[in-house]
Amino acid sequence: MTSGDGVTPAGRASEHAFFVVAALFFAASVTTTIVWCVSMSAMDGMPMPGGWTMSMMWMRMPGQAWHEAAMSFLVMWTVMMVAMMLPSLLPMLRRYRQAIGSNGGVRLDRLTMLVGAGYFTPWVVFGLAVFPVGTILADVTMRADGVARAVPIAAGVIVLIAGAAQFTRWKARHLACCREEPGSRTIAADGATAVRHGLRLGLHCAGCCANLMAILLVLGMMDLFAMAMVTAGITLERLAPDGARAARAIGIVTIGAGLLLIARAAGWG
Repeated sequence: MTSGDGVTPAGRASEHAFFVVAALFFAASVTTTIVWCVSMSAMDGMPMPGGWTMSMMWMRMPGQAWHEAAMSFLVMWTVMMVAMMLPSLLPMLRRYRQAIGSNGGVRLDRLTMLVGAGYFTPWVVFGLAVFPVGTILADVTMRADGVARAVPIAAGVIVLIAGAAQFTRWKARHLACCREEPGSRTIAADGATAVRHGLRLGLHCAGCCANLMAILLVLGMMDLFAMAMVTAGITLERLAPDGARAARAIGIVTIGAGLLLIARAAGWG
């Protein structure tokens, strides 16, 4: 039997289970991220020339091998990405389930998990690239006082550029792909197609969010306030009725923040 909206009881149960599992994943990732951020903030960072502090995130613990530090960072990064991206990923996963519909049958939940795994794969690769770059830059900064003093202004410039990127065609194209409605095309209900679909979504998302993620990296990856603001921006431009307008509004605010950071670093305010 089906209800007035054409959804069977089994379909409703599957949809309910989908949202419950997503909520549990989100709650677990947010809780773990907060615990890590609090534990990191409890560790004294390294005061740097220029009046800022180097986070312990980019430093190896005594006796810790490089690959152990990299693995620790990657686990932390992946959990953080789940916390930040799941709110905006959820509508995309729901559209996938609607596009599959009855073609997925009992495999629908498994296919949805494969889409999610494919989606987060580019973010894991992104984390693999971020860690060595971050550690190298941290090492250079700790060895060169001139570089350390330039970091606050450089951070402001990066935030300014990230805000300007909100107005580019690159941003608009990737954002449109992230907000794409299912349309009339049929998606094959098989594992390989599910993974490819997730990878495509993840690549577009990484391209769309790269500038906002750059803000988080320069302001402090374990800064809960910065993380919340970036997450809110990413979610808003994905879910707002007019995504392009939301992206431009976020760009204006970000440019203002970049100018403020530059002014403070230069001692103008």
